[in-house]
Amino acid sequence: MDFSPSGTKYFSLTSVIKLRPFLIAPELDNLKFDLIELGLDIECFHAAEDKQPVRDRVFGVIRRHLPNLRIDNLIVEKSKTGPALQDTLEFYPKMLGYLLRHPLKNHSLTGIDEVVVITDNIPIQKKKKAVEKAIKMTLRKMLPDTIRYRVMHHASKSNFGLQVADYCNWAIYRKWESGDARSYDLIKTQIMSEFDILRTGTTHYYKK
Repeated sequence: MDFSPSGTKYFSLTSVIKLRPFLIAPELDNLKFDLIELGLDIECFHAAEDKQPVRDRVFGVIRRHLPNLRIDNLIVEKSKTGPALQDTLEFYPKMLGYLLRHPLKNHSLTGIDEVVVITDNIPIQKKKKAVEKAIKMTLRKMLPDTIRYRVMHHASKSNFGLQVADYCNWAIYRKWESGDARSYDLIKTQIMSEFDILRTGTTHYYKK
């Protein structure tokens, strides 16, 4: 959340929709223990921290399960973010609300009784409440009255779905931030939306 010139150029948010059966989870669990048996100490998968050989194997699993996944992404060019929006309690909930509109609007809801949204743990209570409010407002607007919804916050290390979302987000972010599309190309067939939300905005210069 550093909006100064020393920060990164882009902020990226990614959602991954998956439907039962969740076959990717046991395969990632097997991969984790395969790597442990090879001598690595791996508690969970985290794209930015994992070594490239580990990332290669995780992306291999994700690719095999791509047909059962829907990936949506929101990109924010931080220099075009106005000062009022740079506050975390304003920025994150608003952008998360924008992100969720794409999969909810364009994904088939036929036969769906309930939508469960799970984010990574949010350590600060005020932020958690703001994020939950934004998600629930979006769900309320986008879902038919017949579909129930719940919002949960889990530690990413306990949830393979969040680890998959982290990997997909990392791949998309790398393409935008550094032009490295190697991992992006592995998952791009299932990226259903990739929205540069401030693409027509004005650059806001940082002043101390």
